[in-house]
Amino acid sequence: MSLTFRPASVADSPTIFQIFEASIMDLSRRQGVMAVTGGNDPAMLESLWQHRGSLFEHLARTADQFWLAERAGQAIGYARSIRRGQMRELTDFFVLPIEQSAGVGRELLARAFPRDGAAHRVIVATSDSRAVALYLKAGVYARFPIYYFSRSPEAVTLATDLIVEPIAASPQVIEMLAALDLAVLGHRRDADHLWLLTQRQGYLYYRDRQPVGYGYVSASSGPFALLHATDFPAVLAHAESQAAAAGHPFGVEVPLVNRAAVDYLLSRGFQMDSFFAFFMSDAPFGRFEQYLFTSPPFFL
Repeated sequence: MSLTFRPASVADSPTIFQIFEASIMDLSRRQGVMAVTGGNDPAMLESLWQHRGSLFEHLARTADQFWLAERAGQAIGYARSIRRGQMRELTDFFVLPIEQSAGVGRELLARAFPRDGAAHRVIVATSDSRAVALYLKAGVYARFPIYYFSRSPEAVTLATDLIVEPIAASPQVIEMLAALDLAVLGHRRDADHLWLLTQRQGYLYYRDRQPVGYGYVSASSGPFALLHATDFPAVLAHAESQAAAAGHPFGVEVPLVNRAAVDYLLSRGFQMDSFFAFFMSDAPFGRFEQYLFTSPPFFL
Protein backbone atom coordinates (compact mmCIF):
# COMPACT_ATOMS: atom_id res chain seq x y z
CA MET A 1 0.00 0.00 0.00
CA SER A 2 1.23 3.50 -0.80
CA LEU A 3 3.08 5.44 1.89
CA THR A 4 2.86 9.23 1.77
CA PHE A 5 4.02 12.13 3.93
CA ARG A 6 2.30 15.49 4.30
CA PRO A 7 2.62 18.60 6.48
CA ALA A 8 0.35 18.31 9.52
CA SER A 9 -1.64 21.02 11.29
CA VAL A 10 -3.55 21.75 14.49
CA ALA A 11 -6.56 19.97 12.98
CA ASP A 12 -4.58 16.71 13.06
CA SER A 13 -4.03 16.90 16.84
CA PRO A 14 -6.70 14.36 17.89
CA THR A 15 -5.42 11.88 15.30
CA ILE A 16 -1.78 12.14 16.28
CA PHE A 17 -2.73 11.87 19.94
CA GLN A 18 -4.18 8.44 19.21
CA ILE A 19 -0.86 7.46 17.59
CA PHE A 20 0.98 8.78 20.65
CA GLU A 21 -1.22 6.73 23.03
CA ALA A 22 -0.85 3.50 21.06
CA SER A 23 2.93 3.92 20.73
CA ILE A 24 3.67 4.92 24.32
CA MET A 25 1.55 2.08 25.75
CA ASP A 26 3.31 -0.40 23.45
CA LEU A 27 6.64 0.90 24.77
CA SER A 28 5.34 0.49 28.34
CA ARG A 29 4.44 -3.14 27.68
CA ARG A 30 7.77 -3.93 26.04
CA GLN A 31 9.80 -2.34 28.84
CA GLY A 32 7.58 -3.39 31.73
CA VAL A 33 7.23 0.18 33.01
CA MET A 34 4.39 2.70 33.26
CA ALA A 35 5.02 5.50 30.75
CA VAL A 36 1.70 7.19 31.56
CA THR A 37 0.52 7.27 35.17
CA GLY A 38 -2.64 5.19 35.34
CA GLY A 39 -2.03 3.91 31.83
CA ASN A 40 -3.51 0.49 32.60
CA ASP A 41 -6.89 2.13 33.20
CA PRO A 42 -8.89 2.51 29.95
CA ALA A 43 -10.91 5.35 31.48
CA MET A 44 -7.66 7.17 32.28
CA LEU A 45 -6.46 6.84 28.70
CA GLU A 46 -9.83 8.02 27.45
CA SER A 47 -9.62 11.17 29.59
CA LEU A 48 -5.95 11.86 28.87
CA TRP A 49 -6.80 13.99 25.84
CA GLN A 50 -8.61 16.42 28.17
CA HIS A 51 -5.32 16.93 30.03
CA ARG A 52 -2.94 16.85 27.06
CA GLY A 53 -5.05 18.40 24.29
CA SER A 54 -3.95 21.97 24.98
CA LEU A 55 -0.28 20.90 24.97
CA PHE A 56 -0.61 19.08 21.65
CA GLU A 57 -2.38 22.06 20.10
CA HIS A 58 0.28 24.47 21.44
CA LEU A 59 3.04 22.36 19.92
CA ALA A 60 1.14 22.20 16.62
CA ARG A 61 0.58 25.96 16.47
CA THR A 62 4.22 26.76 17.23
CA ALA A 63 5.86 23.92 15.29
CA ASP A 64 8.54 24.66 12.74
CA GLN A 65 8.36 21.19 11.13
CA PHE A 66 5.31 18.97 11.59
CA TRP A 67 4.85 15.87 9.40
CA LEU A 68 2.30 13.09 9.21
CA ALA A 69 2.87 9.69 7.59
CA GLU A 70 -0.13 7.99 5.99
CA ARG A 71 -0.59 4.59 4.41
CA ALA A 72 -3.54 4.30 2.07
CA GLY A 73 -4.92 7.50 3.58
CA GLN A 74 -4.67 6.31 7.21
CA ALA A 75 -2.35 8.12 9.66
CA ILE A 76 0.38 5.79 10.95
CA GLY A 77 3.04 8.11 12.40
CA TYR A 78 4.12 11.68 12.95
CA ALA A 79 7.05 13.85 13.98
CA ARG A 80 7.43 17.55 14.78
CA SER A 81 10.01 19.98 15.96
CA ILE A 82 10.04 23.56 17.26
CA ARG A 83 12.54 26.37 16.82
CA ARG A 84 13.19 28.56 19.84
CA GLY A 85 15.85 31.09 18.98
CA GLN A 86 18.63 29.10 17.35
CA MET A 87 17.65 25.81 19.00
CA ARG A 88 15.70 23.09 17.20
CA GLU A 89 13.97 20.56 19.45
CA LEU A 90 12.22 17.40 18.34
CA THR A 91 9.17 17.49 20.62
CA ASP A 92 7.44 14.25 19.64
CA PHE A 93 8.00 11.40 17.25
CA PHE A 94 5.77 8.30 17.23
CA VAL A 95 4.86 5.54 14.79
CA LEU A 96 2.13 2.93 15.29
CA PRO A 97 3.65 -0.31 16.63
CA ILE A 98 2.60 -2.36 13.58
CA GLU A 99 4.46 0.10 11.32
CA GLN A 100 7.69 0.35 13.30
CA SER A 101 11.03 -0.89 11.94
CA ALA A 102 9.78 -0.40 8.36
CA GLY A 103 11.54 2.87 7.53
CA VAL A 104 8.61 5.17 8.34
CA GLY A 105 10.35 6.69 11.35
CA ARG A 106 13.55 7.35 9.44
CA GLU A 107 11.67 9.29 6.77
CA LEU A 108 9.68 11.29 9.35
CA LEU A 109 12.82 12.17 11.29
CA ALA A 110 14.59 13.40 8.16
CA ARG A 111 11.73 15.82 7.51
CA ALA A 112 11.05 17.04 11.06
CA PHE A 113 14.61 17.17 12.44
CA PRO A 114 16.88 18.47 9.68
CA ARG A 115 20.52 19.43 10.03
CA ASP A 116 19.84 23.02 9.06
CA GLY A 117 22.37 25.15 10.90
CA ALA A 118 20.52 25.45 14.22
CA ALA A 119 22.92 26.33 17.03
CA HIS A 120 21.71 23.26 18.94
CA ARG A 121 19.57 20.24 18.05
CA VAL A 122 17.81 18.68 21.03
CA ILE A 123 15.60 15.71 21.90
CA VAL A 124 14.07 14.59 25.19
CA ALA A 125 13.98 10.91 24.26
CA THR A 126 12.37 7.79 25.69
CA SER A 127 14.68 4.86 26.36
CA ASP A 128 13.33 2.92 23.36
CA SER A 129 16.54 1.55 21.88
CA ARG A 130 15.22 1.64 18.30
CA ALA A 131 14.35 5.33 18.55
CA VAL A 132 17.59 6.16 20.36
CA ALA A 133 19.56 4.49 17.54
CA LEU A 134 17.83 6.77 15.03
CA TYR A 135 18.64 9.83 17.14
CA LEU A 136 22.30 8.83 17.40
CA LYS A 137 22.43 8.48 13.62
CA ALA A 138 20.86 11.95 13.41
CA GLY A 139 23.83 13.34 15.33
CA VAL A 140 22.48 13.85 18.86
CA TYR A 141 23.92 12.11 21.91
CA ALA A 142 22.73 11.42 25.45
CA ARG A 143 23.93 13.99 28.01
CA PHE A 144 22.01 12.87 31.13
CA PRO A 145 18.83 11.06 32.21
CA ILE A 146 15.67 12.83 33.38
CA TYR A 147 13.55 11.19 36.10
CA TYR A 148 10.14 12.17 37.46
CA PHE A 149 10.21 12.62 41.26
CA SER A 150 6.84 12.71 43.01
CA ARG A 151 5.07 12.40 46.35
CA SER A 152 1.81 13.37 48.01
CA PRO A 153 2.48 17.06 48.72
CA GLU A 154 2.61 18.61 52.18
CA ALA A 155 3.08 22.14 53.43
CA VAL A 156 6.81 22.70 53.94
CA THR A 157 8.45 25.56 55.82
CA LEU A 158 12.03 26.38 54.85
CA ALA A 159 13.93 29.53 55.77
CA THR A 160 14.95 31.58 52.73
CA ASP A 161 15.70 35.16 51.73
CA LEU A 162 13.86 34.71 48.42
CA ILE A 163 10.80 36.81 47.71
CA VAL A 164 8.18 34.88 45.73
CA GLU A 165 5.62 36.62 43.53
CA PRO A 166 2.89 35.02 41.38
CA ILE A 167 2.96 36.24 37.79
CA ALA A 168 0.62 36.68 34.84
CA ALA A 169 1.44 37.38 31.21
CA SER A 170 2.66 40.91 30.46
CA PRO A 171 5.47 42.34 28.30
CA GLN A 172 7.54 43.05 31.42
CA VAL A 173 7.11 39.52 32.80
CA ILE A 174 7.96 37.92 29.44
CA GLU A 175 11.17 39.97 29.27
CA MET A 176 12.20 38.87 32.77
CA LEU A 177 11.51 35.23 31.92
CA ALA A 178 13.47 35.62 28.68
CA ALA A 179 16.49 37.01 30.53
CA LEU A 180 16.47 34.03 32.90
CA ASP A 181 16.16 31.58 30.00
CA LEU A 182 19.06 33.22 28.19
CA ALA A 183 21.20 32.83 31.32
CA VAL A 184 20.27 29.18 31.97
CA LEU A 185 19.37 27.72 28.56
CA GLY A 186 20.98 30.15 26.13
CA HIS A 187 17.80 31.01 24.22
CA ARG A 188 14.45 32.67 24.85
CA ARG A 189 11.10 30.96 24.32
CA ASP A 190 8.34 33.49 24.66
CA ALA A 191 5.71 31.31 22.95
CA ASP A 192 6.11 28.58 25.54
CA HIS A 193 5.85 30.97 28.48
CA LEU A 194 2.73 32.55 27.03
CA TRP A 195 1.14 29.09 26.82
CA LEU A 196 2.39 28.00 30.26
CA LEU A 197 0.92 31.11 31.86
CA THR A 198 -2.53 30.07 30.62
CA GLN A 199 -2.16 26.56 32.06
CA ARG A 200 -0.18 26.84 35.31
CA GLN A 201 0.53 29.31 38.05
CA GLY A 202 3.85 30.96 37.36
CA TYR A 203 6.15 32.45 39.98
CA LEU A 204 9.18 34.72 39.90
CA TYR A 205 11.76 34.46 42.66
CA TYR A 206 13.57 37.63 43.71
CA ARG A 207 16.63 38.42 45.78
CA ASP A 208 17.59 42.02 46.51
CA ARG A 209 14.76 43.07 44.16
CA GLN A 210 16.35 41.22 41.24
CA PRO A 211 14.71 38.19 39.57
CA VAL A 212 16.83 35.08 40.20
CA GLY A 213 14.50 32.39 38.91
CA TYR A 214 11.06 31.26 37.85
CA GLY A 215 8.84 28.22 38.23
CA TYR A 216 5.40 26.87 37.35
CA VAL A 217 3.10 24.89 39.66
CA SER A 218 -0.14 23.08 38.85
CA ALA A 219 -1.37 19.50 38.50
CA SER A 220 1.60 19.29 36.10
CA SER A 221 4.54 21.41 37.22
CA GLY A 222 7.68 22.89 35.72
CA PRO A 223 9.73 24.21 34.19
CA PHE A 224 11.95 25.82 36.85
CA ALA A 225 15.07 27.85 36.05
CA LEU A 226 17.28 29.39 38.74
CA LEU A 227 20.44 31.47 38.57
CA HIS A 228 21.71 29.72 41.71
CA ALA A 229 21.25 25.97 42.18
CA THR A 230 21.42 26.39 45.95
CA ASP A 231 17.96 27.99 45.82
CA PHE A 232 16.26 24.74 44.73
CA PRO A 233 15.36 23.54 48.25
CA ALA A 234 13.50 26.78 49.02
CA VAL A 235 11.84 26.89 45.59
CA LEU A 236 10.74 23.26 45.74
CA ALA A 237 9.46 23.67 49.30
CA HIS A 238 7.34 26.59 48.12
CA ALA A 239 6.09 24.66 45.06
CA GLU A 240 5.16 21.59 47.12
CA SER A 241 3.33 23.79 49.63
CA GLN A 242 1.37 25.46 46.85
CA ALA A 243 0.41 22.08 45.39
CA ALA A 244 -0.71 20.85 48.81
CA ALA A 245 -2.84 23.97 49.37
CA ALA A 246 -4.49 23.54 45.94
CA GLY A 247 -5.04 19.80 46.37
CA HIS A 248 -2.84 18.99 43.37
CA PRO A 249 -0.47 16.05 43.03
CA PHE A 250 3.13 17.20 42.94
CA GLY A 251 6.07 16.00 40.91
CA VAL A 252 8.96 17.43 38.91
CA GLU A 253 11.07 16.29 35.95
CA VAL A 254 14.65 16.31 37.24
CA PRO A 255 17.87 16.15 35.21
CA LEU A 256 20.11 13.99 37.36
CA VAL A 257 22.95 16.50 36.96
CA ASN A 258 20.90 18.84 39.22
CA ARG A 259 22.44 17.68 42.50
CA ALA A 260 20.75 20.33 44.62
CA ALA A 261 17.27 19.25 43.50
CA VAL A 262 18.05 15.51 43.68
CA ASP A 263 19.45 15.72 47.21
CA TYR A 264 16.55 17.81 48.46
CA LEU A 265 13.82 15.66 46.87
CA LEU A 266 15.28 12.40 48.14
CA SER A 267 15.57 13.89 51.64
CA ARG A 268 11.84 14.71 51.45
CA GLY A 269 10.94 11.13 50.53
CA PHE A 270 10.09 11.74 46.88
CA GLN A 271 9.93 8.59 44.73
CA MET A 272 11.51 8.19 41.30
CA ASP A 273 9.38 6.74 38.50
CA SER A 274 10.75 3.70 36.72
CA PHE A 275 10.09 5.37 33.35
CA PHE A 276 12.79 7.88 32.41
CA ALA A 277 14.01 9.95 29.49
CA PHE A 278 17.37 10.93 28.03
CA PHE A 279 18.30 14.51 27.25
CA MET A 280 20.08 14.33 23.92
CA SER A 281 21.81 17.11 21.99
CA ASP A 282 24.36 17.57 19.26
CA ALA A 283 26.72 19.38 21.67
CA PRO A 284 26.76 20.28 25.36
CA PHE A 285 25.04 23.57 26.24
CA GLY A 286 23.01 25.13 29.01
CA ARG A 287 23.21 25.02 32.79
CA PHE A 288 20.99 22.07 33.57
CA GLU A 289 22.22 21.83 37.13
CA GLN A 290 20.08 24.97 37.53
CA TYR A 291 17.00 23.64 35.76
CA LEU A 292 13.96 21.34 36.05
CA PHE A 293 12.11 20.32 32.89
CA THR A 294 8.52 20.94 31.88
CA SER A 295 6.21 18.08 32.87
CA PRO A 296 5.33 16.13 30.79
CA PRO A 297 8.73 16.64 29.11
CA PHE A 298 7.68 17.19 25.50
CA PHE A 299 9.84 20.33 25.42
CA LEU A 300 12.50 21.92 27.59
